[in-house]
Amino acid sequence: MASEDTVKLLGFWASPYSRRVEWALKLKGVDYEYVEEDIFNKSSLLLELNPVHKKVPVLVHRQKVISESYVILEYIDETWKQSPLLLPQDPHERAKARFWARFGVEKLLEAAYNALCSLGEEKEKALKLAIEAMEKIEEEIKGKEFFGGEGIGYLDIALGWISYWLPVWEEVGSMQILDPLTFPATTSWAKNFLNHPIIKDNLPPRQKMVLYFLERSKFLSSLPRGWIKI
Repeated sequence: MASEDTVKLLGFWASPYSRRVEWALKLKGVDYEYVEEDIFNKSSLLLELNPVHKKVPVLVHRQKVISESYVILEYIDETWKQSPLLLPQDPHERAKARFWARFGVEKLLEAAYNALCSLGEEKEKALKLAIEAMEKIEEEIKGKEFFGGEGIGYLDIALGWISYWLPVWEEVGSMQILDPLTFPATTSWAKNFLNHPIIKDNLPPRQKMVLYFLERSKFLSSLPRGWIKI
């Protein structure tokens, strides 16, 4: 790859937002330099590249900076047009994919993470919201191997955290959201997703994840009530 095409990704090993960008780059066959960030002691490089949100992931391509994982996914798909195409080509299907990607974060991920990091009534309330959101996703994936059709697409990448992060949170939080009997289609999709070679070979160590989120949940559960973002 020519020097002007150098791609750099700033990420954090336990972040599903960072990992989805890595999955997209690897699916497209794009070479990139990965820079691990300490999100609790942010580097001057991260603060310089993303002064607005000061968060990972951040993609740098041709000395241009792109932040926010969903924006980065679309940039990757539009810049490297080789197969697989991530976003649907039909405008309506593309709009639906964007809608469900946002739904996954705003309704499911935030509720599931809040359930992990809270106790008592707050935990029960968050669990109820997470399960209600999972019901909607179950209806969307029914009858399909992947959200993207026969292969992994934008929405699969966006919701890929459900297959790996969510079971870790369930274990750490002694809770169940993705019940295989209640959500068989989503459970089947999660297995298909994790069995894809690119995904399977690009996951953070599970036990390291368990220990990390155990510490995070202990710390965050001691804070005043309210929505806690990952």
